[in-house]
Amino acid sequence: MTLLVVHPHFHFRRTGVTGHVEAIVPALAAGTDARVMGRTLMERLPRITVWELLRRARTGPVVWHAHRNNELLVGLLLRVLRPKLKVVVTRHSATAPGAYTRFLLARADSIISLTRQVAAQVGQTRDVIGHGVDLERFRPPDGGRDAAWKALGVGGALGIGVVGRIRPEKGQGDFATALGPLWSKYPAWSGLLLGRVQARDLNWSRALFSERLTHLEERGDPLGVYQGLTVLVQPSHSEGYSLVLLEALASGCCVVASRLPHFPELVEEGQTGFLYPPGDVEALRIILDRLMAHPKEAQEVGARAALAARARLGIEHEARALLAVYGRLG
Repeated sequence: MTLLVVHPHFHFRRTGVTGHVEAIVPALAAGTDARVMGRTLMERLPRITVWELLRRARTGPVVWHAHRNNELLVGLLLRVLRPKLKVVVTRHSATAPGAYTRFLLARADSIISLTRQVAAQVGQTRDVIGHGVDLERFRPPDGGRDAAWKALGVGGALGIGVVGRIRPEKGQGDFATALGPLWSKYPAWSGLLLGRVQARDLNWSRALFSERLTHLEERGDPLGVYQGLTVLVQPSHSEGYSLVLLEALASGCCVVASRLPHFPELVEEGQTGFLYPPGDVEALRIILDRLMAHPKEAQEVGARAALAARARLGIEHEARALLAVYGRLG
């Protein structure tokens, strides 16, 4: 009987986890009956109701693969009703779990961490499986990066930007500060920040934007932004993994990222991107100055990044690893 795998998504808005679920469910379809339950997901994904899940769990194998505490809690409750149901959870956050989270994690059948650093924080992980990216979707633009940037309507001939929620710990302030003295030197460049601003950060965020640095609202499909940007900066002070980084590499951006513990595993310094100490605005400015002065170099680095992503960052690698975990649960 075909294994039913359910990836729930009980969240009111899109996040990196949303993008991951959208990518991994189709990738698992070759080996399982993979479904989603919840909201804020692409309509093309196959869904399942709780009633169908309970029916299927009476007689066949079912895996509930949670990504957040509320999803994990629901899975544990469903297992009370259907003891054969297996509960898997992926720990995304790089911060140490609190007492409540540890209580829930201890009751899962399998815990997956995205990186070794996350696994060390959790302390109960058996498997470390990083995210993959949908290489059919995230790829360099067919019509050229110049045309893709122009289509965004931001202005300028070359684009530099940050993708992700806009808040202090994500580092957009470092990015804006680093770029401040460079705008007058490089008139061909324009910048953008793509992401949602929460009410508590509105006053702080207003100081970031200028005539040369535009805010774009969060969108369901950021592919056009990746394909338009020549340089993608990932300035976060902490990250559980960063799907943005993978998507940008696969889309052919020249990535400049803070040197978080697991980022050197994804970015080859000087070949597929550049790394700098988290929060070091001057180090970031030096790298951006170099790339804005030599856009051809940035484009060449981005082209190598796309090739490297196709060799080792595809979603199919993650899918195979997850299928092995599911199979081990019996």
